[in-house]
Amino acid sequence: MKLLPLFTRRGLLASALLVFASLAAQAAEIRVVTSGAFTEAYKKLVPIFEAASGHKVISSFGASIGNAPDSIPSRFGRGEKFDLVILSEGGLEALMKDGKLVPGSRVDLARSQIGVAVRKGTPKPDISTVEALKQTLLNAKSVAYSASASGTYLSTEMFPKLGIAEQMKVTAKKIMSERVGAVVARGDAELGFQQVSELIYFKELDFVGTLPDAVQQTIFFSSALVQGSEQQEAAKHLVRFFTSPAVAEMVRATGLDPATRKAP
Repeated sequence: MKLLPLFTRRGLLASALLVFASLAAQAAEIRVVTSGAFTEAYKKLVPIFEAASGHKVISSFGASIGNAPDSIPSRFGRGEKFDLVILSEGGLEALMKDGKLVPGSRVDLARSQIGVAVRKGTPKPDISTVEALKQTLLNAKSVAYSASASGTYLSTEMFPKLGIAEQMKVTAKKIMSERVGAVVARGDAELGFQQVSELIYFKELDFVGTLPDAVQQTIFFSSALVQGSEQQEAAKHLVRFFTSPAVAEMVRATGLDPATRKAP
């Protein structure tokens, strides 16, 4: 993985300071909840934004969809208050339909793809073609996949498309409130499927690769303002920072592609 040199990070901070210097007198606390795939990029970018703007970002994390206690829909269901959400487009659209988010405030931040990983030192299976992937899945004694958007796609679309949905009910397990990589690293699953950005940071894993194009799902991770937020202007500044050209390489270094599609 390509790491940005120190002078580049300083350059980003200097650029950000110029952009946000005028905001320091209006410093605010921005409550953000974000989902897994964007988490690594988020953790790298937020400290730069805070130093540059004077704003304080209060962060929460959870899955884009599902009923796990820490999932973003569950948090909204409990009445937790946020100014900005960052999650997969399916989860965001659901919250938008429920009236939780400000219409027209969606901004696409990054694109993510699904990857496969195994425990470090174990043989890397062949996933180079659809047929090879199918055989790898059938041969695996245990498979772990996320309870978020990527896992929903695997269990409801890809497994049936491959004709192995029934077999996967025996060997595949949906992982709740934990990263798939942690399960594979412990040896509790032979194969792990999740967004690339959520797998590549585990030193205990070997990254096998991404799914073949014919069965790949590209997911957009997007932000939106929360209805009733009193810090919408500050949240907009954070979104502008996330989408600025100056931070694009930092986003790419986390296994994501900066979004090029305009939000609807």
